Amino acid sequence: MFTPIRIAAIFGLSGVALGAFGAHWLAPVLAANQTLEVWRTASLYHLLHAVALLCLAGKPKAHRRAFRWIALGIVVFSGSLYLLALSNLKPLGAITPLGGLMLLLGWGSLFLNAPQSPEAGDPE
Repeated sequence: MFTPIRIAAIFGLSGVALGAFGAHWLAPVLAANQTLEVWRTASLYHLLHAVALLCLAGKPKAHRRAFRWIALGIVVFSGSLYLLALSNLKPLGAITPLGGLMLLLGWGSLFLNAPQSPEAGDPE
């Protein structure tokens, strides 16, 4: 079963694997295509947002929307950049901002559903 923690773990695992794959095995190809930085950006956002997913995994139901937007944002944002780096097809870059918007929606949803009392973990 795909629980939120398992989904976060899949994104973390795949982020590390894809980052290492790009840095070690694909680096000569990506450098030749001048897309190594694109791959690095995809990997960075992938990993950072995998950690965010892990933090959201045990949170209340109110945070599920944020979790979903961030997970989808990783797929679209980082996925489009990975494909762009591998194929050097510039039109794929038009998809990337949609993934960025999904990540923003996730963070915005988290903001809107954050607890508002000090007892719930907010600083006083």
